[in-house]
Amino acid sequence: MKTVRTAALLAAALASSVAQAQNTGKLKVGLMLPATGTFAALGTAIENGFRLHVTEQGGKLGGREVEFVKVDDESDPAKATDNVNKLIKRDNVDVLVGTVHSGVAMAMAKVAKETGTLLVVPNAGADAVTGPMCAPNIFRSSFSNWQPGYAMGEVVAKKGHKKVVTITWKYAAGDESVRGFKEAFEKAGGQVVKELSLPFPNVEFQALLTEIAAAKPDAVYTFFAGGGAVKFVKDYAAAGLKKNIPLYGAGFLTDGTLEAQGADADGLLTTLHYADSLGTPKDNAFRLAYAKSFKLQPDVYAVQGYDAAQMLGIGLAAVKGDTSKKAEIAAAIEKAKIDSPRGAFSVSKAHNPVQDIYLRQVSGKENKLVSVASKSLADPGRGCKL
Repeated sequence: MKTVRTAALLAAALASSVAQAQNTGKLKVGLMLPATGTFAALGTAIENGFRLHVTEQGGKLGGREVEFVKVDDESDPAKATDNVNKLIKRDNVDVLVGTVHSGVAMAMAKVAKETGTLLVVPNAGADAVTGPMCAPNIFRSSFSNWQPGYAMGEVVAKKGHKKVVTITWKYAAGDESVRGFKEAFEKAGGQVVKELSLPFPNVEFQALLTEIAAAKPDAVYTFFAGGGAVKFVKDYAAAGLKKNIPLYGAGFLTDGTLEAQGADADGLLTTLHYADSLGTPKDNAFRLAYAKSFKLQPDVYAVQGYDAAQMLGIGLAAVKGDTSKKAEIAAAIEKAKIDSPRGAFSVSKAHNPVQDIYLRQVSGKENKLVSVASKSLADPGRGCKL
């Protein structure tokens, strides 16, 4: 009997030491971001921002040295489940960080929910991630697609526009951004007279621009990002529409794209949770450190990557790096006020940022702050049961 008890005690001690080794060894962070295609630059900025915060913490999060494992998700939802399973099953990552494309993020969230793997979404705004698919181990450091759209709906209505045409890619991000805009705009008495879309990542806009010209709306609301945003802004101006029909968008239209858009973007108004001239001590320090580290100016994607690492660090510090303590990690992040370059924000029960949405105007190569379009805007988190 004594031998059995001794063996049981030894087994328990061994299991404890293995668990301890796992929680004090390297923290494996799986970066599943686009490295190629229309969103490649966005993936780079997110990774840079994440790495900058880790570097500022001496290469550690929650007391554990960080090791990165990278997968190019190619912004392809068809490859997403295989890619995320490679990181979890083959590479044994402790944490997943990704991604940009909403369709890919949905697949990541599904697998993270099933496996209990910690997931921080540093961009994709798919409403379902912090809606019906919400989970104690899933967090977002960016926005929901609803948030900038809703804020811009309020702005456009206040400007007195009554009839608006919307245009976007036909995928989750575009659909949900338009839905948020429409909700606020129509609540204020406006009317969306036409909803135009084209398949992602198609950038043949000409036929749709002709439709906009024929409809003669008071204004146009759009959601595009990356290379698609560059081409849309240039094509809109080339079609002669910019002079007569004001163009408004979620901020991704002009974030990380101004160099390529040039004068065609000048004067455009967008709504987003970050602007280039916030001028706060935190933002100034962040911009300087980022420019020194990467010889580039940061954008909203870099901020979201930086804050993904900040949120993760807050959660892991509370549990001394033990990634198995999901409830305690969640509780620590939910209680936190995250000191972000965008301005301090908190996290909703559904784990989406509650944050100011800014109205910005393009001036030269900057998205300059005009005003706060919506103060401490919380996504409704519809369908989340946490």
